[in-house]
Amino acid sequence: MRIGFTSQNFRTITGHAGRTRRFLVFELASDGTATEVERFDLPTEMSMHEFKGEGAHPLDTLDVLVTKECGDGFLQRLAGRGVTVVTSPEETDPQVILRAIAAGQIDVRRPATTCCGAHRGQGHGHAHGHGHTHADGHTCCHDREAGGTTSAA
Repeated sequence: MRIGFTSQNFRTITGHAGRTRRFLVFELASDGTATEVERFDLPTEMSMHEFKGEGAHPLDTLDVLVTKECGDGFLQRLAGRGVTVVTSPEETDPQVILRAIAAGQIDVRRPATTCCGAHRGQGHGHAHGHGHTHADGHTCCHDREAGGTTSAA
């Protein structure tokens, strides 16, 4: 499984996914071993905020993208490209998230959009309740009581 992380500094998970141009890419093997395989350092016009959806995009090569925060438009655009988005508002270490995915603590099945951690007033259009499934098939901010994913924090 190819898992990407928004990472403007190529070390930690950063936010503003739609404007991010730098990504760490790992291959997660079935035995849970994660290996960094690539780094994307995209030109401004290839940020999802600027990219208008014509043709292939480097993020299309990912199965999962992990970011600190993103808006609903970003979630929908990546879901349409076949990429599952996981938000991690609190945990910024990619290795912690990779271990949690490998252990099955974060649900990355398609078509899923999940949150591993609690929103802390992020804004970004999350005016709806948490722990439910939307009509388009993505899930949002589950907690253990709601039967979804658990926090990787």
